Amino acid sequence: MTDLELACHIAETAGNLLLALQKSGLFSGKALGKAGDRVANAFIMEALAAQRPDDAVLSEEEKDNAARLNARRVWIVDPLDGTREYGEARTDWAVHIALSLDGAPAVGAVALPGLGLILGSNPGHELPPAGAKPRMLVSRTRPAAEAMAVAEALGAELVPMGSAGAKAMAILRGEADIYLHSGGQYEWDNCAPAAVALAAGLHASRIDGAALSYNHADPYLPDLLICRKEDAENILRLVRLAA
Repeated sequence: MTDLELACHIAETAGNLLLALQKSGLFSGKALGKAGDRVANAFIMEALAAQRPDDAVLSEEEKDNAARLNARRVWIVDPLDGTREYGEARTDWAVHIALSLDGAPAVGAVALPGLGLILGSNPGHELPPAGAKPRMLVSRTRPAAEAMAVAEALGAELVPMGSAGAKAMAILRGEADIYLHSGGQYEWDNCAPAAVALAAGLHASRIDGAALSYNHADPYLPDLLICRKEDAENILRLVRLAA
């Protein structure tokens, strides 16, 4: 099984476990979100240990192991991205499985179990045509100031959504055109979405234009831009003006 096949298989299976837990009726609200985090993380860690025992892992729900800093191959996972949305039985939550090679987002899979979709970092994804008016994805609960300023400058329509993975995949699915975030994220929030977006031919970078880099001692990675390549230069310029 290739790394990409494994990432997709683990993401899909974790998503199915989360759906079963969600439908069980045993938990609700915040308790459901906490249970989902634990169940998905336990499965993902066991699956990676079985299939890639020599690789390091960085998971949002696992105690960090500094030994990963000396590893070339590091799986970076978010077992349940969008815990709030999952607990509310919405569909905009995701499972992120990524493989970082020497710090680059090389392989990624984002499962959207509520929609029955898994998107992987396989090339050849055909992007839907851009809308007549730019559509910018923003957080449901805490839209970033820079994103709001850029959206106003572009005359963009705002598209509120939960999970970072759901937002990034909305561009591949033709529901939006720009995902600009500056309100704080960690490596597990965007490594898999970035890998999938880059493989699909989209632009993915920090909001200053710097390349995304992973497997750092401090996994805080607060900002992200995913958009069509032809729009990136202008959006990055507007971000600088908004700063």
